[in-house]
Amino acid sequence: MMGDPKEAGVEASPSGAAARGGLSLLSQADSEEPSAQGSALFLGGNEVKSRAVVKYSSAPPRTAFARLEEKTDLKLPPANWLRESAKLGPAGTTILGNSKKSKPFSSFGMAYDFIDSVGNDVDVVSDSENIKKLLKIPYSKSHVSMAVHRIGRTLLLDELDIQELFMRSSQTGDWTWLKEFYQRLIDQKWQRKKKSKEHWYQKAILSKFLYYSINGDGAAQPVPSPAEQEESSSSQQTHESEGAAWPAPFEMPSSVSEDPSASSQGLKNDFVRNILWTFEDIHMLVGSNMPIFGGGRYPAVSLRLRDNNKPINVLTGIDYWLDNLICNVPELVMCFHVNGIVQKYEMIKTEEIPNLENSNFSTKVIKDIAQNILSFLKSNCTKEGHTYWLFKASGSDIVKLYDLTTLCEETEDKYQNPFTMPVAILLYKVACNMMMKKNQNKKHYGTIRTLLLNCVKLLDKSRHPQIIASANYMLSELFQLDEPKKEESSDSPLNENSDESYSEEEEEMADSDENGSYSTSSDPADDNKAVAIIKSVGELSVPEKYKSIHQIRPSCAFPVCHDTEERCRLVLSYVLEGLKSVDSSIKKESDLPAADPSTPIPLKYEDESTRGGPEGLEKQMALFLDKMGSLQKGSCSGQSGMTPGSWQHKMKLQLILKSSKAYYILSDAAMSLQKYGRALRYIKLALQSHDTYCCLCTNMLSEVLLFLSQYLTLCGDIQLMLAQNANNRAAHLEEFNYQTKEDQEILHSLHRESSCQGFAWATDLSTDLESQLSVSCKCYEAANEILQFSDLKSQNPEHYVQVLKRMGNIRNEIGVFYMNQAAALQGERVVSKSVSAAEQQLWKKSFSCFEKGIHNFESIDDATNAALLLCNTGRLMRVCAQAHCGAEDEFKREFSPEEGLYYSKAVDYYLKALRSLGTRDMHPGVWDSVNWELSTTYFTMATLQQDYAPLSRKAQEQIEKEVSEAMMKSLKHCDVDSATARQPLCQYRAATIHHRLASMYHSCLRNQVGDEHLRKQHRVLADLHYSKAAKLFQLLKDAPCELLRVQLERVAFAEFQMSSQNSNVGKLKTLSGALDIMVRTEHAFQLIRKELVEECDQPKNDEATPAADSSPNLNREEVIKLLSIFESRLSFLLLQSIKLMSSSKRKMSSNAEEDIVLQTNKQIYSQLLRATANRNSTLLERIEVVICLLEQLASGSSRSSGSAVP
Repeated sequence: MMGDPKEAGVEASPSGAAARGGLSLLSQADSEEPSAQGSALFLGGNEVKSRAVVKYSSAPPRTAFARLEEKTDLKLPPANWLRESAKLGPAGTTILGNSKKSKPFSSFGMAYDFIDSVGNDVDVVSDSENIKKLLKIPYSKSHVSMAVHRIGRTLLLDELDIQELFMRSSQTGDWTWLKEFYQRLIDQKWQRKKKSKEHWYQKAILSKFLYYSINGDGAAQPVPSPAEQEESSSSQQTHESEGAAWPAPFEMPSSVSEDPSASSQGLKNDFVRNILWTFEDIHMLVGSNMPIFGGGRYPAVSLRLRDNNKPINVLTGIDYWLDNLICNVPELVMCFHVNGIVQKYEMIKTEEIPNLENSNFSTKVIKDIAQNILSFLKSNCTKEGHTYWLFKASGSDIVKLYDLTTLCEETEDKYQNPFTMPVAILLYKVACNMMMKKNQNKKHYGTIRTLLLNCVKLLDKSRHPQIIASANYMLSELFQLDEPKKEESSDSPLNENSDESYSEEEEEMADSDENGSYSTSSDPADDNKAVAIIKSVGELSVPEKYKSIHQIRPSCAFPVCHDTEERCRLVLSYVLEGLKSVDSSIKKESDLPAADPSTPIPLKYEDESTRGGPEGLEKQMALFLDKMGSLQKGSCSGQSGMTPGSWQHKMKLQLILKSSKAYYILSDAAMSLQKYGRALRYIKLALQSHDTYCCLCTNMLSEVLLFLSQYLTLCGDIQLMLAQNANNRAAHLEEFNYQTKEDQEILHSLHRESSCQGFAWATDLSTDLESQLSVSCKCYEAANEILQFSDLKSQNPEHYVQVLKRMGNIRNEIGVFYMNQAAALQGERVVSKSVSAAEQQLWKKSFSCFEKGIHNFESIDDATNAALLLCNTGRLMRVCAQAHCGAEDEFKREFSPEEGLYYSKAVDYYLKALRSLGTRDMHPGVWDSVNWELSTTYFTMATLQQDYAPLSRKAQEQIEKEVSEAMMKSLKHCDVDSATARQPLCQYRAATIHHRLASMYHSCLRNQVGDEHLRKQHRVLADLHYSKAAKLFQLLKDAPCELLRVQLERVAFAEFQMSSQNSNVGKLKTLSGALDIMVRTEHAFQLIRKELVEECDQPKNDEATPAADSSPNLNREEVIKLLSIFESRLSFLLLQSIKLMSSSKRKMSSNAEEDIVLQTNKQIYSQLLRATANRNSTLLERIEVVICLLEQLASGSSRSSGSAVP
């Protein structure tokens, strides 16, 4: 005998398992097991691939067994018998020995410990005893009874001991439906079968042998009589059956049922070792308690006791072979005895076991059996959460599979199934585990969703609110609320594993007649109840008999949400279920009235009068910011009585936060669809959710504060858009007031904790434009204030910039609003009245808003928007200036100093705006706009000074100088060359400036006496500006009257010059120049003629269109007036020309060219007199005559005679 060797296993009793705490994953070096590398065994010419990797072991380092001396009497107990032994583990704790029955939930204990493997990599999780029993089905006549559960692609197998179960049923009344079903269909005369004395004798002998093998020098002790043995074993059995092995359905301590991570007493991983065993292509997580010995010549051996008088049969051989394969043990040591007296030891290699005498079996057949059974189970155990029962009666060849969950639901409460809770917890744990993996691909979301939906379906809402709330929260987390649309329809199909569990929608057809290939039993009753039947166990030995008969449909497809609203609605449905679970678990429920979905929830709105617009807003904002500040210090005031830190408190916070995010996304989506009433309703719900979160939260996270800032920013956007779309207010109001039943129920849950009025100031739908703009501004200000907390500004620079941009924009909007109101008041004012206090107040408000907005934009270096606000401030200054100009009598009107001051201020702001932009390249559109406004301001100043000269304050020369300077500055900022949309306007403005300057110098020339140098300067300037004005007007197609007026003024200027000339030659030259100007007016008359022709044709083409609309630019009265002036001036010039030329002809010798000109002029003059004498001519006829005369005048001598008036 070998001296006290180190023990090879550790006791794994319930207390030992509890003390174990967590898992220790062994590296190969630390493991007491053989090498974790796979071993391919070649047995009987058939290759069977087997690889075993120890995932966990509680056994101490392996040591050699004590070899018993020959003639040792095993009937005598050793001194250490039945004492706890780390070496033997569960194999030695009872007289049942190492074939002790596994607990009914043993696979769940393993699944909880190796959650990563469940649902994904592993096909089967089970006790090694169950695996062996399944693989021996074709060889054995004994009964088989197992519970089968499906989690993803993994099957969990557990022994379902009918004997033990029905004993419990007779005592407690549970499972009576199954007992009746069993008696009706399978064994009508069921009664408890007692085990024989021989059975207990053999167990005792084996137990003593194992204890001797670990402690050879122990003294013998009295052996209990067989009757005592039986009694003790029976009491042990009874105790087990009544104790932890079969927990009463859901009768567990509240702490356990409330805690998703807890498992009841029967759900522990009690195996000495857990092994990942790959047998051919089947991956199994197997629990084993087999003691393994080693040391010296035998690094790893299993120890067996055999009666020398009884040969080893096939079943024993398969047992030994599978045990060694699963534990990767290369050799078996067999001790032979006769009547308990040790005879000899024999060493057998694992690969030789299938060839032992009387125990021959084919490893290839075992492989086929394994593959067939797995295929059979996977094809038929399709519903996650259901308990299937694989049953073969003793001595029968038929194997049947029942769906106990369906049978249970047909008879009574589904919670009578004790597997329900462990399955639900496992579904939940697998889903949790998959969710926590950061690198998880979205293709697994379908699987997670199915796991969670099945988990929720199994649980009783009233008894397990925490798991249901948590599962619903995880379901809501699966949907990425803000994901881009591309990802909504996933690139790859979400059905990687073809044999994963079915989702809710697909379960309906899972047990249809497509399973008929299994169930062809002659007994009609069996067909009704059994999911599938193996008609003969012999079929299991036929290679690939059951392989892939059913193509399991692709499942777990994640629902494709076609739009954001659908996705958010799904999320909110899960959030609502979660909130209901949390609320139902809070004891204070009875104190609160139940929600009636048909009755709208009364909201405590303050009276409008007490709130008082912007002033009331200021107070509410101050209160709000105080509250935000106090949250930073940590305060909590929920109304429902939840304890901070409890699971209800934590879960409700998460669910409320999720609902606020979902409503925010819904609001954003409605905003992009321009459904502003709906958007405001959703953002109101988001802010109400957030308000409740604030009431519950003990420590506000910076991330949550950022969300609030984003919500308020969106709320500000919505209020601004509502203000800008006031014409559709009724539709917006209707959308705002609509509420779904789901929203009402969520709001009811929120009202349990808070009044939800914290943000009422931001979410009311006002009918007053000023109020809406003010609320929008306050929302942005609040969003900005929140960013000042917790250094959020620097952590989220993009959002901070967006908030400041919006603040700048809304302040611009409010500034413009007040400016327009001031302009409207000015328009209503009686002309002679002075500026009212109301106007001045509006100017101040407007100016203040613009100033703050400019500061906002400058603080984020947004030069373009700052320039636009400076431009608007300039416009405000012009409004102020205009207000002062209307305060005087029109006849005594002079350009006032106040007007000059405000126009100068306007110019300053426009110049600041240009400086802010720097160059035109920065933003051409804004640059051009500011330039145009600046040009307009200079032009208006100059025009007003010219038209209403302040002669009472300034000298004429000074006024002329100032007008000239302002006009030239206006011209400088008027870009006539750039081909932009504003080019025609610029050309018209420049032409008008030149025209006005020319008129001014012309007037000066008429009125001035004396300084000849100055007169000459004015003459040159007038001529220059007239020619430039004419050129620019000629470029325009819609200013013929202006062109005509300029040319007539030029003619008048020529006449004025001629009046001061003495020589006929000089006068003739001036007259010739004036007639040339007259000829150049033909372009203007052609334009007028074209418009008149179009006007005449319009009613003929389309009588419905009034003629007035056809030519909005043509002023007929002005055309007639200018035409009359033109005819008289042309007549005067022609007459003067004829007179001068006739007198010069008499004095000087004849000149052929002059004769032709004279004849032409006479002829034209004659025709002109006849035409003007005809009072019946229409305007168009008169224009056509003028055009004809001008053409003749232009042709000169070539058309001197014979021309008739057309």
